Amino acid sequence: MIASPKFTRKLAKAGGTRLRLRDALHTLLNSQVLVLNRLWQAVNICSARRAFALVYAGHAQVVSSDEANNLMTHDFESWRDLSANAPEHEVVKTISFKIRIPRVIVLLVFDRLPKKEVKFTRHNVFERDKNTCQYCGQVFDRSELNLDHVVPRDRGGTTTWENVVCSCIACNTKKGNRLPREAHMTLIRKPKRPKWRPFVQITFSAPQHDLWKHFVDLAYWNVELSD
Repeated sequence: MIASPKFTRKLAKAGGTRLRLRDALHTLLNSQVLVLNRLWQAVNICSARRAFALVYAGHAQVVSSDEANNLMTHDFESWRDLSANAPEHEVVKTISFKIRIPRVIVLLVFDRLPKKEVKFTRHNVFERDKNTCQYCGQVFDRSELNLDHVVPRDRGGTTTWENVVCSCIACNTKKGNRLPREAHMTLIRKPKRPKWRPFVQITFSAPQHDLWKHFVDLAYWNVELSD
């Protein structure tokens, strides 16, 4: 039996529709969801697929806000019920119900912040010291700053957060290969390893949801910068 051209076109159209629906579902399930710990601190971003799994298993609840910006939490069943009137482009449909893509979830048991080491890079030392010479206290353009070993390397000084500071060219030249006290210079502050802030690894390249603004400071110092 040879299919007619009209029937073939219908099959192709139906196949194209299914492909578009599959792609749309994939996009929805991979959209970003903000994850809060039990103390309502932002600690991660996960996919909507992962968020649904956590909420369904009872490990998390969905966070939403009303028109007055009052925050509410929902378990899987109440979120499913609330999704009945959600816009079509924000829901995932199953055979028996539709459910809205969450934007924020809160974990019910996890109350810690993730532990992370700040990368020791030239850029991050400048960030820590705020482009300020740690000897004279003046702010400079980065092209006018060097990195100085407080204790010189040939005298046992290490290349670590605690022994490297920003220094202007003039102060760096004056200090030379000496200890600060030998050059009659003092540091304006003791160099320390900076504390990592939660959420700094998130890249905010895509538009974010209004609900996120309750929990995320988009101006956080992003420590994951290269030299």
